Formats: sequence, structure tokens, C-alpha cells
Amino acid sequence: MSEQKISAQSWALLGLLSLIWGGSFFFVGVAVKELPALLIVFARVSIAALILIPIHLISQGPLPRDAKTWISCGVMSLMNNVVPFTAISWGQHSIGSGLASVLNATSPMFAALFMVLFGLEGLIPRRAVALVLGLAGVIVLKGGGFGDLGPQTLGILAVTLASASYGLSAPWSKTRLMGLPPLTTATCQLTVSSCVMGLLAFGFSTPAQYLTISGGTWAALIGLAAISTSLAYLIFFRILTTTGPSFTILVTMLIPVSAIILGVLFLGESFTANEALGTAVIALALAIIDGRLVERLR
Repeated sequence: MSEQKISAQSWALLGLLSLIWGGSFFFVGVAVKELPALLIVFARVSIAALILIPIHLISQGPLPRDAKTWISCGVMSLMNNVVPFTAISWGQHSIGSGLASVLNATSPMFAALFMVLFGLEGLIPRRAVALVLGLAGVIVLKGGGFGDLGPQTLGILAVTLASASYGLSAPWSKTRLMGLPPLTTATCQLTVSSCVMGLLAFGFSTPAQYLTISGGTWAALIGLAAISTSLAYLIFFRILTTTGPSFTILVTMLIPVSAIILGVLFLGESFTANEALGTAVIALALAIIDGRLVERLR
């Protein structure tokens, strides 16, 4: 099986996306102090959709009208928005943003598994080694300690479910979304997500809580929607259309590194030896995935 060369621009966009999505765990960490998961996710996807719809109307015209596009984007919205956003937001009521980002980094392993199970990609030995190495890197980042879960168990399982959902979206995007413009995919996906989350939020939560939250929480929700969702998905689907889902899903391996850097620079968090070693291991895994380092060593 031939392998696609990844351009420097794609790596740069992937790094930028990891910084943006690394910040999403910070925004959620602020919002969970005053809001339940359903209201956080409803605000996130609905504000993001309201941002992207006029941009789409101006730059590309009306949204698609065919059922096939909406069904494809609708299923993607469940796997890439509704389930993982809700699971992560719910899980972060019990675990910290750092641990959530580390657990989220297992998404490439789930993606590789589902791509193989659906017969869309072969498990190339080099890729298998890199994915295992990436998983080892995120474990090192955490410094072990997964054995004594205590009350964190449900939170950890929730974020792991989110990672599996992200992984399952990889084969769907490869078979159903590759021909759509990135802006159309992002806008349709978030529009459907807004409708689904609206039903859930009004049916199983109390939207009146929006009236009582602080300005800091509103700032976090707007940042989560405008930066970590609207802008992020434009970048995400741009990478997806040029490199494919297996490369794009690697962003989840970079997010813990980004979260650590943001924490050190802006939150005064320490940078431990485990985090330094884990960062190095993940960097090596990404270099192996890229392939150019392996070719030079040969």
C-alpha cells in the first residue's frame, strides 16, 4: 500500500489545531464550575453554527439541499460532536482538564482500529509501532497512576468513550465526507449538532441557568465556540481533505503537549520530568508516522 507524503503546511496546520483544541479543555474546565455538560455543549455547537452559517452564505452560497449530504454530516455530527463533546464535558466534572486531554489522545488508536476493521486501511507495521509509541507517550505524560482510579472511574470512562467516538468518525469521514468543501462539512455538522443538543438541553437540563452564570463562564463558552469549534473545524476539515483521517486524528496526540505548554505559560503550572519525557516520546511517534526520519535513518 502506497503512503501519502505529508506536507510541511499540513504539519503546521496540525500543530495550530492542537493548540486550539488544547485550549478547549481549559474552556470546558472553566465552564463546568457553573454549568452541566448538556448546556456547555449546546452553547458550544449553537454559537459555532451561528458563526459559520453566515460565513458559508457569503463565501459559498446556500447550504446544501440534498438529503445525502445532510445524512452524512448528521451522522458525523453524532460521532464528532454530540457524543464526544458531551462525554468530555460530563467527564471533566470528575477529572481535570490535563487528564482528560491525555485520555483523549488515545483517539488515533481507536481510529486505526476502526479503519482496519472496516477494511479501509492496512495496518502498516511502521504505523502500528508509532501508534503504540504514541500511547506509551501519553501514559508517560500522566506518570502512570491509572491503576488507582477511585471516584474518577466514570469520568475516565466517559472521556475514553469520547475518544472511541472520535476514532469511529475516521472511517465515516473517509467514505462519506471526502468530496465536500471543508466549510460546508463543518457548517452542516454543527447545524445538525445544534438541533440535537437543543432537544437534549431543553429536555433534560435547565437552560435558565444561562441567565445566572458569570461573565468568565460566558467568555469561556464564547472562546469554546468561536475558537475551539468554529475556527478549529475549518482547519480540521481542511487537513482532512488534503491528508485523510488517519493523519488528521493525530492531532489528539499533540493536544496533551499543547495543554501542558498553555498551562506552563498562562496558568503557572509546573513542567515535570514525566511531561518532558512524554512529550519527547510523542514527538518520536509523530516523526515515525511522517516517515521522513525513518527514510533518512535508512
